[in-house]
Order: sequence, then structure tokens, then C-alpha cells
Amino acid sequence: MLKTLLLVSVGGGAGSALRYLVYLWSNKFYGDSFPLGTWIVNVLGCFIIGLTWGVINRYQLGDGYLRHLIMVGFCGGFTTFSSFAFENFKLFEQGNYSIILLYILSSVIVGILAVWWGMILVK
Repeated sequence: MLKTLLLVSVGGGAGSALRYLVYLWSNKFYGDSFPLGTWIVNVLGCFIIGLTWGVINRYQLGDGYLRHLIMVGFCGGFTTFSSFAFENFKLFEQGNYSIILLYILSSVIVGILAVWWGMILVK
């Protein structure tokens, strides 16, 4: 149990730090007209989860260490669904309905495709 908690904590810390760096990078180059940083981490996080799950299944890695470190820890700290929801709420308050629609649809569709692509890449 302690080893699992440590794996989740280390992965989560790394994921959170990387999420912050992506946020800084995206705001530096693209501003805040579209929440690009959150979109990037959500899609990339979906891809990483798919890739990791594909590796675990392909190589029959049933010990759970990789799953806890990367899928639960890293991706849990890296992806930002709560930020996604909050940013959509802010866009709604500002009346940016077309941006909301684009952001939600592209995040969900591209995220699902990224999970699939990650799993296919392992095969």
C-alpha cells in the first residue's frame, strides 16, 4: 500500500508540474482567447493513458506499478478536467458560445481519438 501511494504521489507531482509548464508556455505564445494549455494537457493525457494501457495489456504487466505511476498518478495530476469545466463556465458567462462548442467537442472527440491512437500505437 505504501509503495502504491508513493508511486501515485510521484506521478501526480510530475504531472502537475508539467501541466503548469504547459499552461505557462501556451499563455506566453497564445494568450487566453482559447484555453489551449488545458486542451493540450487533456488530449495528451488521454493519449498517455491509452498508450500506457496498451503497453500494460500487450506485455501483460499485471503488477499495477505502471498503472499507478502513470495512469493514476501522472495523468491524474496532468489532466485538468475541473479546469476544463471552469473555463467553459467562464466562456459561457462571456457569451462565447461558439468557442464553448468548439472547445467541448474538440476536447471530447480528439481526446477519445488520442486514447485509441495510443492503444493502436502499441500494437
